[in-house]
Amino acid sequence: MDSNQQVSRPLFGHKKFWAHRFGPAPFLPMSRKEMEALGWDSCDIILVTGDAYIDHPSFGMALVGRLLEAQGFRVGIICQPDWNSAADFKKLGKPNLYFGVTAGNMDSMVNRYTSDRKSRSDDAYTPNGEPNKRPDHAVTVYAQRCREAFPGSNIVIGSIEASLRRIAHYDYWSDKVRRSVLPDSKADILIFGNAERALVELTHRLAKGEPIKEIRDLRGTAFMVPIGWLPSDDWEVMDSSEVDTPGPLVKHADPYAMDAGGSRIEDSGSSKGEQPLIFSAKSSILDPQSLRAARRAQRARTVVRLPAYERVKDDQVLYAHASRTFHLESNPGNARALVQAHGERDVWLNPPPIPLTTEELDGVYELPYARRPHPSYGEAKIPAWEMIRFSVNIMRGCFGGCTFCSITEHEGRIIQSRSEESVLREIEEMRDKTPGFTGIVSDLGGPTANMYHLKCKDEKIEASCRRLSCVYPDICENLGTDHSKLISLYRKARTLKGVKKVLIGSGLRYDLAVRSPEYIKELVTHHVGGYLKIAPEHTEEGPLSKMMKPGMGAYDRFKQLFDRFSREAGKEQYLIPYFIAAHPGTTDEDMLNLALWLKKNNFRLDQVQTFLPTPMALATTMYHSERNPLKKVSRSSEHVGTVRNGRQRKLHKAFLRYHDPANWPMLREALKEMGRADLIGNGKKQLIPAWQPAGTGEAGRGQPAKTVKSPTAGPPRRAAAGRPARPGAPSRPPAGRGPVARKPR
Repeated sequence: MDSNQQVSRPLFGHKKFWAHRFGPAPFLPMSRKEMEALGWDSCDIILVTGDAYIDHPSFGMALVGRLLEAQGFRVGIICQPDWNSAADFKKLGKPNLYFGVTAGNMDSMVNRYTSDRKSRSDDAYTPNGEPNKRPDHAVTVYAQRCREAFPGSNIVIGSIEASLRRIAHYDYWSDKVRRSVLPDSKADILIFGNAERALVELTHRLAKGEPIKEIRDLRGTAFMVPIGWLPSDDWEVMDSSEVDTPGPLVKHADPYAMDAGGSRIEDSGSSKGEQPLIFSAKSSILDPQSLRAARRAQRARTVVRLPAYERVKDDQVLYAHASRTFHLESNPGNARALVQAHGERDVWLNPPPIPLTTEELDGVYELPYARRPHPSYGEAKIPAWEMIRFSVNIMRGCFGGCTFCSITEHEGRIIQSRSEESVLREIEEMRDKTPGFTGIVSDLGGPTANMYHLKCKDEKIEASCRRLSCVYPDICENLGTDHSKLISLYRKARTLKGVKKVLIGSGLRYDLAVRSPEYIKELVTHHVGGYLKIAPEHTEEGPLSKMMKPGMGAYDRFKQLFDRFSREAGKEQYLIPYFIAAHPGTTDEDMLNLALWLKKNNFRLDQVQTFLPTPMALATTMYHSERNPLKKVSRSSEHVGTVRNGRQRKLHKAFLRYHDPANWPMLREALKEMGRADLIGNGKKQLIPAWQPAGTGEAGRGQPAKTVKSPTAGPPRRAAAGRPARPGAPSRPPAGRGPVARKPR
């Protein structure tokens, strides 16, 4: 098994399964009646999801289902089943090949609970936003019910919930480290990240009769094996189960180092497991391709052993070490396999999947989607669908590496972009097929607005890079930042017949945008509908360094260009900055300074976001372990302050909404404790007034309080719901409720 092999079979290069003769279905069937209308006696694959079925490529199960249909398989869907029994899991019968289980486009815990661990009152992926239509830890529950319904069936789990829980992980809602989702769900195999390659290959091999327990060589998959299992005798184990000994995981090779005998040492090796490769100076200089090939071959037959679940659950330093090791093995070009013991068995993770080519990505997004919800929902409104129905996804992945974000762990850092022609065809199809289209395209984007076709300038450098971010602490000199292809796409999109305006709704990476003033001019002149979303996240270096976000200098440069080009276009337009409260590494003083910056710049945020620790994110590791996994982890390594106390989390959130009278009593008390009572008063340079409007603060919670109104200052203006008081702006929705992620789950 050469798990680092870079050559993959084309996604649409398989011979179609015999059932392709049935042709594409108007909608993938959700009932026996629909199956019979299609002439099916059974399904080859049954997909189980916690979301409503919307046949659109922004929704994971539709994308995966249509892809498998294009391979010739009969695919049925069970949406939001009643998990209290196995009855709903039997309604389409037993699948011929497997159940494909997912929680949906979101992690079920993020979907159901806020950052304060309170139940959400709605679910954007459910008809009419109705809550409680999926269980906690939905992947585990659904997989167990599938096994109960048909004990002999193969169970394949995937989606972002499975991806982020593929190894032992900290679970914020239970405040403990949980096992990998594999042993809990009893699934046969887990597919993580972008699932297309592994899923198509797995399905064809199962259709040919290969047992699922013997399929162990697919990139992007994880499975349970006996302790000590190796694919073959020529594999080596690098033991990284202790701190301070990660070997080449943290020490980069020095290609110019020479040993005493005149040979070049290509890798420093490790005190445990992997040995250094030594080549003669003559062979390494004359035949560099052979040298690189030998290194790749060695890495492809090396597995890194992480600390066992039983150890990381009780040892925060080991947890941080495991997290750092895991993230350093995330580049498909050089990642090694990983293994982690859970009791008497190992969870084995193959390296991440090879990204799709532009042609393959085009093929995935141009499958015959109905582009609307399943007819069984009638006139019900599905909020997630309403949000993206007039938007088009143009790329996937993100090389920003923000520590609080899950995109990197799921989609990876390598940008996968569609062709210009494919995007334009989808806009035309949306224009012609999507009910209610008025000529306004709400977004051309993805995880970010402006990483379309951006990549490393050298494929060899990209394949060997182990940086956690291409843009922090500075933009890498090897990263291409040319926005010309995106500018071309914008110009052609807005000239299509029937298109009146193309807006950009995805968050903009402004530190990249300032490298291309022409792009900013194009964007500001034609594609901003009054407000543009950007995400500084904070103003202070302490939290920014733990987020891996740029300083405010890049924001200031971008704002200057934004304002200049808005004036030149004769438009009144404003930036919508997003900020996070209570992120690891943030102090009360940091939040105070941010609040003062907001007031100085006349921002009055409506909704704000409090840090939500999602499974496997680096910021979550900081929150749980109070160590910094961005640096080498040891027993004496950097301590990271975390905001865990409920009152302090509320205080940090209150600083972001300094203008809300309900927060003034808490802020007054905090400012006095911080020795900053000088910021209480009615002057322009003071943060909050000394007076309290009637019915607010403690009085607003039913407690008596005297109200003294200032004779010189009235209550602050409040932004209308969903609309900021100019020139302020609302912040993002609660964590997990941003734009729908448009990628396979």
